[in-house]
Amino acid sequence: MTKFLLAVHVIAAIVAIGPVTIAASMFPPMARKALAEPGDTQTLATTRLLHRICRVYATVGVAVPVFGFATASNMGVLGDTWLIVSIALTGVAAVILAALVLPRQASIMEGIWDAGGRPITVTPRATARLAMFTGIFNLLWATVTVLMIVRPGSTTGA
Repeated sequence: MTKFLLAVHVIAAIVAIGPVTIAASMFPPMARKALAEPGDTQTLATTRLLHRICRVYATVGVAVPVFGFATASNMGVLGDTWLIVSIALTGVAAVILAALVLPRQASIMEGIWDAGGRPITVTPRATARLAMFTGIFNLLWATVTVLMIVRPGSTTGA
């Protein structure tokens, strides 16, 4: 059962968190391009798609910690320091995504075009801050991934 739970946990991380990190990273430069070229409908469509990917896969990403807890419980490692740190970092990453990245993407999308379809100026600072928060989110997930692989005190010899 542990192997099954671990496999589902890893697959969920790859399928859910991977697209969010990539789409979130691509969003700020694409938004800047959409702002610089207001008549480019393809760039705007791509920017909207990236935001939608982030929203949808962030929701699907809830499966990652759910199966992670189940796996850790079966393995008897819920009290291990590396796992507690991973859980804390995952929580911080989730808060950054939910409170800083997704809302800023939405406000940038609303700011690119007004209700009448006319372009509006969004400051470069807004996209730069979004890029910063996205980078922090990605670094947190990279750190969690390393902790999951290295697992200090692991008996796997890794």
